[in-house]
Amino acid sequence: MKQNWLPVAKSVACVRCPSLCSAPWTEAVPGGPVQSRDEGGERVTGSDDRTLLHADRRGAVLLLTLDGPRTRNAIGPDVYTELQTSIIAAGADPDIRAVVLTGAGGYFSSGGNVLALRDSATRTLAEVTANTDRLNGMIKAIVDGPIPVIAAVEGGAAGAGVGLALACDLIVAGEMAAFTVAHIRVGLSPDGGVTHFLSSALPRQLALEMCLLGQPMPAARLAQFGVVNTLTPQGGTLEAALRLADRVASGPPEATARIKHQITTAPTHDLATQLEIEARAINLARFGTEAAEGLSAFIAKRRPDFAGAHRGTAGAAGRESLNRGEN
Repeated sequence: MKQNWLPVAKSVACVRCPSLCSAPWTEAVPGGPVQSRDEGGERVTGSDDRTLLHADRRGAVLLLTLDGPRTRNAIGPDVYTELQTSIIAAGADPDIRAVVLTGAGGYFSSGGNVLALRDSATRTLAEVTANTDRLNGMIKAIVDGPIPVIAAVEGGAAGAGVGLALACDLIVAGEMAAFTVAHIRVGLSPDGGVTHFLSSALPRQLALEMCLLGQPMPAARLAQFGVVNTLTPQGGTLEAALRLADRVASGPPEATARIKHQITTAPTHDLATQLEIEARAINLARFGTEAAEGLSAFIAKRRPDFAGAHRGTAGAAGRESLNRGEN
């Protein structure tokens, strides 16, 4: 089982910034000690103040792990680009059927780098806009991609880390996890799609409570509204997310991609348009290998083998047609 270690973002920030993580303040020191790893013959060197993106294939599931121990997995422009690239590549790989996104060290992501946000005031508007464009590109890659992405949120998420978690299709969170939209505590408004996702999933007053007060919202409360799909005992989030991903990955990939696309775009359509989209998709699918296998298995009372129905690149071809708007 090969693991790729991708050094993606140099982060000079606080480890537990009170405006993001609601924990005691400790400032990281730039230029920390250098560490090396030798994975699969490739030697990777990085300093402690960077966030790394680990890519680990587990059968048909791709596990992506943010790892920045001194910043609680803070994310910045390089992370945005690397994660976007990884998600797009996964969508083009017929052997990957689901993605799990998590954070190392018992925390999902503390969001943006507070010191970098402060220093951004010395840059031009064009420069800071380019960074938010990269953030938006990462979010859209997750939402628009054909493969379901499952967030495994241990400990919690803050700032842009909340947007990253909410962009995922399913969320598994620890019982003690909390989501903190902390932007207002540093004089900012949310980004990364936070207001879109919250206003789509929560009553207006609760969405405003999260954004106006900037206080941690327990995952258990969000689970009551369906924002969090599964609550797990502390420390069991990743394994629960991987089990869920295995279930998703065992399904028909083209049908899975169509369902994700239809659910994601439904709010932009009226009923008549959505009915037409569904009718065209199901009628075309009747002639495909997935329906043939699924219906045959149901009649024969056996478990369907959708992977066997996609020997070759049929799954990727179906995903590509979805991206071209043919389904």
